[in-house]
Amino acid sequence: MTVQQETVLEATKDPVTELRERVTGDLLDVVVDLESGRGCRLRDARDGTEYLDMTMFFSSAPLGHGHPGLREPDFEAALVRAGRVKPANPDFATTEQARFAETFQRVLGDPRLPLLFFIDGGTLAVENALKVAFDWKTKINARKGLAVRGSRVLHLEHAFHGRSGYTLSLTNTDPVKIRDYPMFDWPRIPSPAVVPGEDWDDPELLPEERVAVEAAGAALRRYGHEIACFCYEPVQGEGGDRHLRPAFLHAMQELCGEHDVLTVADEVQTGGGLTGSAWAYQTLGLSPDLVAFGKRVQVCGVMGGRRVLDVPDNAFREGSRISSTWGGALTDMVRATRILEVVEDEHLLDSSRRMGELLLSELRVLSSEFPSLVEAPRGRGLMCAIDFTDPALRDRAIAVAREHHNVLFLPSGPRSLRWRPSLSVRKDEIADAVLSLRKTLGELAPG
Repeated sequence: MTVQQETVLEATKDPVTELRERVTGDLLDVVVDLESGRGCRLRDARDGTEYLDMTMFFSSAPLGHGHPGLREPDFEAALVRAGRVKPANPDFATTEQARFAETFQRVLGDPRLPLLFFIDGGTLAVENALKVAFDWKTKINARKGLAVRGSRVLHLEHAFHGRSGYTLSLTNTDPVKIRDYPMFDWPRIPSPAVVPGEDWDDPELLPEERVAVEAAGAALRRYGHEIACFCYEPVQGEGGDRHLRPAFLHAMQELCGEHDVLTVADEVQTGGGLTGSAWAYQTLGLSPDLVAFGKRVQVCGVMGGRRVLDVPDNAFREGSRISSTWGGALTDMVRATRILEVVEDEHLLDSSRRMGELLLSELRVLSSEFPSLVEAPRGRGLMCAIDFTDPALRDRAIAVAREHHNVLFLPSGPRSLRWRPSLSVRKDEIADAVLSLRKTLGELAPG
């Protein structure tokens, strides 16, 4: 810790207590030491306790803690320079924003999605993707002589797309997050998630997938030209790391194409390399018209193209249809540029895929060792999870792992434990985290 950090810590006494009294949040009892963390290990600034971090700030720290690539003098100088003022990025150009846009498209970009929009927050990324779709559908309807607004979003059960505005009408995971807030009655269809297995690549729809596609067809018949888009997460993270098969999502994509309905991939949780590729939709062989991104990219926003380009004056191109004062923070863009350079230089997309295979194989072993406690190990890249047979047992396991073994995990859905290590995670860090969970399960095992 630096002298300045020690002074701040002393002045505020216990930051966790202070923040719990003054600021809304769900704080862990950890004070992050921004100077001493390394890899997947962070330290508590109060007493130096070291934790093995499998959360990465809800998967928003792609290089983990204290990566040397983020400590280089030129980068730190650029970060300070960008931090002296906060430009209105949509209206005032800077070299830093231009460099970020170029680096983003080089490392993560899709040539079929050439349009970019930046904003702060994953929720607002999804919201603006929906606005692009509403605008597009209404203009397509007008071309056909239909005075009908595109004003509805087809979406899935167990979805989490955000906590404000339009996204509230799509989110349906934890009722606490949406209870009593006004929402639109938009068409919601079953989510036929499966644990990836032998039938993962079967081109034929499973019975539950046929039910979902039929429900989508019924919604399209009922609401007709009002449905602007189908919004989905390739893996439903908040809902419990629920995986949707390629065959189902392809069937939905085809159905949407037949009805002039855009497809919106919400990759706020899955995008940016976590699943072993730049975007999960690429691994699944999908062709979305819009992609919302955020979290580990550092800057949130929307990529657009494909059928969006059929309307020349789409919302990306018509002035002031989508915008904000800041258009994403410039300091975030400077940090994101450097992170993407490291991801590229260190081949971290490939590493995410390899380390994810290792992690998943270890979770399968744990499932076979403790079948009465855990089941359904699953993952794509480093986006892995395992279910507990009892929700209360899952919550107890997270507490025991932290209190007895100094490992940080997060829950997912009603009974899943999610793994979200950094893209730069090492084999020894995965081994240590798995060993700690094994010890935790041993402590919780009956008898």
